[in-house]
Amino acid sequence: MRYDYLIVGAGLFGSVFAYEAKKRGKTVLVIDKRDHIAGNIYTEDVEGINVHKYGAHIFHTSDKQIWDYVNQFVEFNHYINSPIAVYKDELYNLPFNMNTFSKMWNIRTPQQAKEIIEKQIAELSITEPKNLEEQALSLAGRDVYEKLIKGYTEKQWGRDCKELPAFIIKRLPFRFTYDNNYFNDRFQGIPMGGYTKIVEKMLEGIEVLTSTDFADFKKTHPDIADKIVFTGMLDAYFDYQLGALEYRSVRFENEVLDCDNYQGNAVVNYTERDVPYTRIIEHKHFEFGKQPKTVISREYSSEWKVGMEPYYPVNDERNNALVAKYQELAAKEKHVIFGGRLGNYKYYDMDKVIVAALEAVKGEFE
Repeated sequence: MRYDYLIVGAGLFGSVFAYEAKKRGKTVLVIDKRDHIAGNIYTEDVEGINVHKYGAHIFHTSDKQIWDYVNQFVEFNHYINSPIAVYKDELYNLPFNMNTFSKMWNIRTPQQAKEIIEKQIAELSITEPKNLEEQALSLAGRDVYEKLIKGYTEKQWGRDCKELPAFIIKRLPFRFTYDNNYFNDRFQGIPMGGYTKIVEKMLEGIEVLTSTDFADFKKTHPDIADKIVFTGMLDAYFDYQLGALEYRSVRFENEVLDCDNYQGNAVVNYTERDVPYTRIIEHKHFEFGKQPKTVISREYSSEWKVGMEPYYPVNDERNNALVAKYQELAAKEKHVIFGGRLGNYKYYDMDKVIVAALEAVKGEFE
């Protein structure tokens, strides 16, 4: 059989495109190298708990149209992301807000907090930050940087903050209110029953092949579709002919615990450099679970090598120059639409992935 579209990747971008194409009467085949659909938003049932297999995902957006779009597939709960940071034996609220500053300096008012931060910044006299450390110090002062930024950032990137470029931190969100809501977006929540349900609904009635590698599949089915929607790694599509783009990867260490509540919060960051993991996720709290057991995931940031799971693009000068060259090659592939986090080499929040997919749909069909 020949299809109008072969969609490579059953993640959010590919599934939105598949759903919209089918709605317009097009024939679609979706393939994915993993043994399941839903890409990195895949959730699996463990002890009756929806575990975010590839890291915590909290849907948030200020775009009413996108919020209405996802709500046609699944109902969302009222989860609010309010992470906790652990530094030594101290606990702090994130994002940086008056609860954070009150705990750190034993103060009460926004004016007191602003004066302390401004005084610390002034004492450092950093006018032109040369690296991430100087950039963070010039924005946050020494206390916030040392306790809540330095160790966590070094674990995330696997490098000393002095070795990282300043542009990684363009700004730091300070809130001088007692508000622990991490996001400013109007709409926020977790799909009731897990994220996989969203993609299952999108792909209803569409043929899907999992455990199917695109490189192998195209050798045996070179003419299976008129067009390809490719959401895999951009450099891999071109067999790394210009060199490999860099990513950071993440390793998850999951554990089922025989207690009903391990840490009292869904997301707890560990900001000390000496603690090897960056954070612990307790999945049941995303859906206010009452199960007798709990599931936690420790996250370890790591260097990425070809063959590993890529998570975060490293958008430094070298990689941005390289991806521009790959995008020149991609522009010549008239029968291929490149999209998603890997296809665009861009870190997207989920709502932005949907926006990008719908824009691709509009460009293709309207």
